[in-house]
Amino acid sequence: MSVIMEGNLITRIQPKYPVIARQIGLQGTVIVKAIISREGNIEKAVPVSGPPLLAPAAIQAVEQWKYRPYYLNGEPIEVETQITVHFVLAR
Repeated sequence: MSVIMEGNLITRIQPKYPVIARQIGLQGTVIVKAIISREGNIEKAVPVSGPPLLAPAAIQAVEQWKYRPYYLNGEPIEVETQITVHFVLAR
């Protein structure tokens, strides 16, 4: 995610670590491609890369994120972005 996108992030929901992933010690990074709507909501979030076992939790969390709208020439616009979600087990 670019620094500009990060600056417009209002609400970030942490993903729920999948139980089975936790049990087997799976960690990883999921890259999610998404559209930030004119209202600042996440739409069309799809995993691009990362462990398939972690992707649904990443999508579920990212879909709840909220951004300030992006403007071009004074009008709110949709913006495509990539979001990185890290899954790290506490030690």
